[in-house]
Amino acid sequence: MGFQCGIVGLPNVGKSTLFNALTKTAAAQAANYPFCTIEPNTGEVAVPDPRLKDIARIAKSASIVPTRLTFVDIAGLVRGASKGEGLGNQFLANIREVDAIAHVLRCFEDDDITHVDGRIDPIADAQTVETELMISDMESLERRLAPLKKKATGGDKDAKAVIPIMEGALELLREGKPARLLDVSTPEERKILAGLNLLTTKPILYVCNVEESCSATGNAQSERVREMAEAEGAACVVISAAIEAEIAQLDDAEQAEYLETMGLEEPGLDRLIRAGYDLLDLITYFTAGPKEARAWTIRKGTKAPQAAGVIHSDFERGFIRAQTIAFDDYVTLGGEAPAKEAGKARDEGKEYVVKDGDVLLFKFNT
Repeated sequence: MGFQCGIVGLPNVGKSTLFNALTKTAAAQAANYPFCTIEPNTGEVAVPDPRLKDIARIAKSASIVPTRLTFVDIAGLVRGASKGEGLGNQFLANIREVDAIAHVLRCFEDDDITHVDGRIDPIADAQTVETELMISDMESLERRLAPLKKKATGGDKDAKAVIPIMEGALELLREGKPARLLDVSTPEERKILAGLNLLTTKPILYVCNVEESCSATGNAQSERVREMAEAEGAACVVISAAIEAEIAQLDDAEQAEYLETMGLEEPGLDRLIRAGYDLLDLITYFTAGPKEARAWTIRKGTKAPQAAGVIHSDFERGFIRAQTIAFDDYVTLGGEAPAKEAGKARDEGKEYVVKDGDVLLFKFNT
């Protein structure tokens, strides 16, 4: 289990260039005109995690299998998308299917690459996209509210529970605020809000696409975006899509040398994934043996049986217990057997909440 992140933004901000770099493919055509991406392209990338190599070395695993992440490159949006302008209907439909939004913002100057509005202003670009999403959500809620009120009048309990959440979200949207700002304090309310599948409840990661010379430090435009993200409680990363495109063509040794010359410690992909993990409260656990060392992604707060179910549904159905070794103990002590001898291998039951970095061995009945 990973997560699906939609790469969105106005035309010509570097979405497809970034997508190509991230997935190391040329599946998405990067061209200097609007709507060069018509169908959403999807690509999977391995989630880099140095812990996995350490575990594989200790377990003497024959292969390493990282967890994977799906990116979706979605057609560029323009003002009026909520009314069907440009490829608006496609854009809005595609974005509903993703778990989070990576909103690419142009924070670089380049006279050879046109901007759909003829100016470089990432804050205005972000507001254009957000406004279209809010309008779409508002129209969706207004459409659904009247039939629900009729059901509630007839005594429908589910309708009565949903209406206050819908009305709260609608009030925010009419004030020009995204529905994600709605104060939902109980698990039931959060479940109802999630069930509405509103575009403006999707977690947002702002991706500042800067020129190569600013890739390590950012620039004045990316700093504006960082301040906006901080005020919204959103995530923000600075990336040069041009550099990522270069890195994608290099082997590991060449990558390290190139990154050093650019003053970077790691590829932008790594920063993007970590920010995405934080955004969706995702963590990683590991399984290890002679055959393979493997990483698995779950949401923070997942209990052991559900974590086992990520591997196979039979593991969850027949779950008995999970042998659990913390990553630090596994590496420091030198693997499963020494961890057992040191009393650091615990048997956990159905109520155990899996921690990031746990090395797990599941016991189950079929």
